[in-house]
Amino acid sequence: MECSITEMIGHGPVPPAVPSSRAQLGAQTLAQLTTFGVGGSIANLVEARTETEIVEAVAAADQQGIPVLVIGGGSNILAADDDFAGVVIRDMRHDITTTMDDGCGGGQMTVTAGTPWDDVVVYSLEQEWMGLEALSGIPGSAGAAPVQNIGAYGQEVAETIASLRVYDRQQHRVTTLFLSDLDFGYRHSLLKSSMVSGPWGPSPRWIVLSVNFHMRRATLGAPVKYGQLAAALGIDLGERAPAVDVRQAVLDLRRSKSMVLDDANRNTYSAGSFFTNPILTSAQAEQLPEQAPRFAVTDHTTINQIGGEPTVIEGYVKSSAAWLISHAGFDKGFAVSDRASLSTDHSLALTNRGQACAADVIELAKTVRDGVQKAFGVRLVPEPVFVGLSLD
Repeated sequence: MECSITEMIGHGPVPPAVPSSRAQLGAQTLAQLTTFGVGGSIANLVEARTETEIVEAVAAADQQGIPVLVIGGGSNILAADDDFAGVVIRDMRHDITTTMDDGCGGGQMTVTAGTPWDDVVVYSLEQEWMGLEALSGIPGSAGAAPVQNIGAYGQEVAETIASLRVYDRQQHRVTTLFLSDLDFGYRHSLLKSSMVSGPWGPSPRWIVLSVNFHMRRATLGAPVKYGQLAAALGIDLGERAPAVDVRQAVLDLRRSKSMVLDDANRNTYSAGSFFTNPILTSAQAEQLPEQAPRFAVTDHTTINQIGGEPTVIEGYVKSSAAWLISHAGFDKGFAVSDRASLSTDHSLALTNRGQACAADVIELAKTVRDGVQKAFGVRLVPEPVFVGLSLD
């Protein structure tokens, strides 16, 4: 029986990796380690080059009772201007290893947590594996991807993760968390919830050491489920296109919204989308204006075949944070000071226009959040990890 699903259609070269970080070697401030360019001095920085160094640094800090911040690309962090009194640990390992590649079983790779995320996407396409193409251009590291369950253009990383190798700070041991353990949801995971429900923040109880991916072999990407991406590719929703074409279209779309890092573009001095799309009950969604976007809430971990649909979670509706922000009166470029503003290309990104401090970003975020709540009764939830500060 033929079990390979590779489509022999031919394709061009994979577009190269794009910047995933602004982090500087030997950084002395969190501003130098984050894409926001905001944050105070670091008391202790460990640039770890082995798994053992990471585990030992985390364990030592926990034993001393000082905060631990494990940082990759720094693309999802808003840090206070005060000095960070704990230890900052950078995973300097950039390794991707193929562990399986055959027609029937698909492809598997193990990726060290410090590997830039877009390098992972490029590697998967070079191996002719599908499932990550729509996640092209997202800044950050492989280890951060499952914490946030990163997603874009109808795809989530939860669809391809098989397991994580982690250091469990509570059990003081290295162990494995499997897909069924991770409680993935929209921008949610077991790891992320441990940062707010226990004593572990600003890093999770489980420190990601490496990520194991399992993907289908195919040169066509997954069925396109996002209208803007389908239009860019010139196909109908649900159709498939060569994965390298999907990657290029995604990169073009992201660049048009200033969502690909570019040191010459102040719009990219941000954490990307600052607020998550709100998940509402059906009754709450009925209170929104008729023209407000409404999408099904789905579980992407249940997709188990090409063309398969995620399970719809009944009773809930997802709306668009960007739509709510712009229709609450906050246009692109809206500012409360000349140091921080909404991106001039995307109303969902808060940006450092130069010399912004954390207080500037917080003031802007509060203004937008409170304005949306006043206009629509919806309280937006911030997406970045806050270090030493809060919106409340």
